[in-house]
Amino acid sequence: MIRALYSAASGMAAQQMNVDNIAHNLANSSTVGYKARRAQFQDLLYQDVVTPGASAGQQTVVPTGLQLGLGTRAASNEIIFTQGNVLATSNPLDLTIQGKGFFQVRLANGEIAYTRAGSFHLDRDGNIVTADGDPLEPQITIPPDAQEIHIAADGTVSYTQPGQTAAQMAGQIQLALFQNPAGLNGIGRNLFLPTDASGDPTIGTPGGQEGLGTLLQGFLEQSNVSVVEEFINLIVSQRAYEANSKVVKAADDMYQQVNNLTR
Repeated sequence: MIRALYSAASGMAAQQMNVDNIAHNLANSSTVGYKARRAQFQDLLYQDVVTPGASAGQQTVVPTGLQLGLGTRAASNEIIFTQGNVLATSNPLDLTIQGKGFFQVRLANGEIAYTRAGSFHLDRDGNIVTADGDPLEPQITIPPDAQEIHIAADGTVSYTQPGQTAAQMAGQIQLALFQNPAGLNGIGRNLFLPTDASGDPTIGTPGGQEGLGTLLQGFLEQSNVSVVEEFINLIVSQRAYEANSKVVKAADDMYQQVNNLTR
């Protein structure tokens, strides 16, 4: 009964964390470029009453054994990097990556962060920056008299100026690719930093041989959160939490009966 209490309590704690994860996904269902997280769990230690394969006689072994588990714990909440829906905005600085890859952003401390959110702007110096003012890497500057900005599928940024018919090239956007993007470290603001689990980034041209996706100008990649799926997960998690709480109640009732034996 002691084991039942603690195992059920671990199940309640795990489901509580699962609900926290679902709440985070739902809160970001309208966040540009957000990638949903999926909670994953592991069973805990087992108490071996009879070890499977233990000797049962001179020439026989126990076929199955008797192991009593001690509950569960949250192991990870993996980032799911499936493509989100694409929304047309007609803003020339809104970009969507069609396929794999991340935009590179230089932070104020000099670090390079990575993002799928392609909502960009121009700062006072004409640099292409994020909503927080962090510039794209490599830096691309648009002159103040530019009339039209065009970003090609391969990341080439060009613009036209008054009195000129030929387009001028401002630079080229490069994307980063990771062997294990689920191992990236999310730091908020739609930004990720590399870790030993993600590996080092491979930098290349959009649509290049590295397997990078292409760019689509005037569109934004929306969150890949499925609200319906998250609500279903919420119902399942609530029922699992309720079931574990009933186990705690059942174990408590059994203890009560044992304590009343002497009365």
